[in-house]
Amino acid sequence: MKGTMRRRFGAAVLVAAAVWLSLYPVFAQSPEDEEVRRILEKSLSVVELDKEINQIAEQRKAAGDQLERSQAELERQEQAMNSQREDAGSVLRAYYMGDRDILMTALLSSNSLGDLLTMLDYFELIFANDQRLLNTYVTQYRKVKKTVARLDEEAAQLTQIETRLKAQRERLLALQQDVDNQVSGRSDEERLRLMIQEMTDFWSNVGFYEVKRYFKALATAMKNMPDWVQNNKDMLTIDGLNYTLTIPETKLNEFLREQNEMFNNFEFSFEDNAVSVSGKREGLEVTITGHYTIEDKPNNGILFHVDELNFNGLALPDTTRQALEEEFDLGFYPQKIVSFLKAKSVSVEEGRLIVKLSVSL
Repeated sequence: MKGTMRRRFGAAVLVAAAVWLSLYPVFAQSPEDEEVRRILEKSLSVVELDKEINQIAEQRKAAGDQLERSQAELERQEQAMNSQREDAGSVLRAYYMGDRDILMTALLSSNSLGDLLTMLDYFELIFANDQRLLNTYVTQYRKVKKTVARLDEEAAQLTQIETRLKAQRERLLALQQDVDNQVSGRSDEERLRLMIQEMTDFWSNVGFYEVKRYFKALATAMKNMPDWVQNNKDMLTIDGLNYTLTIPETKLNEFLREQNEMFNNFEFSFEDNAVSVSGKREGLEVTITGHYTIEDKPNNGILFHVDELNFNGLALPDTTRQALEEEFDLGFYPQKIVSFLKAKSVSVEEGRLIVKLSVSL
């Protein structure tokens, strides 16, 4: 069954790639190829922004539903607190107005030890009940305060989501208008619109899933990186309490190819202050450019940030880069190599990645 699905998917990739490659020469050899490329990139951004808007709309609905539930919960809690406030007020008034003094008079007027013990038991029941009522009110009051605070946070989150949704909608409309203005009136307008349609269909039906496959495979490989470093201790040098991890791009690429055959046509390149990852497969080409940073929260790690993402020579928008970066962790964590190590700095030089580590006390 899986083999049949893979064959069908492979066939779909080849058909889509063939359609794309048949259209690609329309601008590949044209003096206006850069202008057409920009139009195609904007069209791709329109598709991705539309997807982003739908996701934000779903987030807004979820946040709105949660806010409604929290508001209903607050009303129930306030009703319960109002009832308990009356009971607590009665107890406090009894103490303030001296209504409990009669109990002390009764205690002092006891005629026997038995009466005294009975009266003490009675006192204990009354005071325990008073304390329970007061504690219940305080507990409910604190719950209401927490719910109010949560409501404020949820309302602020909903406002942020709505602001983001509005901004992305405005961006989408402007981008779509820009594409329409650039395409309208061209001598090759009809064919260019066909190219845009085929390209966006190819991306939506094939390209997007292939890019995600690359990211997923990379994220899986990065999880195995600490074990690989431990088995290649020549990459780790020690100077007192300081460690230096030097990873050559050649060794990293060998490691990746051991992890997944996808990386046989895929390669990491380290240049000054930049990391590029590129690969080709069945008419698909993906190029990722990014950089590493040290992050201490929630765990000390060396995280990868996507600065540029290209699919078949077309740049994908920031929303796609951010979504993939959030979904797939392409970083690695020194404490999984040696538990007491902490990353201090990371740098990229020609052909190698250098991580400075120290003992975490």
